[in-house]
Amino acid sequence: MFRGLIKRVVATAVVAASAFLAVVFLGLAIFYALSLAMTPLGAAAATFGLFALVALVTALVFLRGDSRDDEDEDDEPEGLLGKVIHIVRDRPVIGAVGGLGALFLLLRNPALAAIVASMVTERKLDERGYRRRRR
Repeated sequence: MFRGLIKRVVATAVVAASAFLAVVFLGLAIFYALSLAMTPLGAAAATFGLFALVALVTALVFLRGDSRDDEDEDDEPEGLLGKVIHIVRDRPVIGAVGGLGALFLLLRNPALAAIVASMVTERKLDERGYRRRRR
């Protein structure tokens, strides 16, 4: 279970790093192509403007509100866990950011990570019928 999870996290990190490097080197290629026709300062400004425009379009596409969101507000579940699941289903970007924030907190605080791991393993042991031995 943990091996598969670790493999997925590593694969996600590799893909994210590759995408980051691809964007950086795309920016460099655009800058150097524009610097052949413009001054370096103008090429830098044009490259920045292009990437700002792409970021704006991406933000507008992924974070736009739909008219059906008003109708779904009546179906919001009660309780903290139900509300969190509802938010993650409606806005997956917020869910991804929240998950990364929780992962960051767990990695920064090893004691908290140990507590969460012990809770997960204890729950799994209880489901299988194993009891904790006390000495």
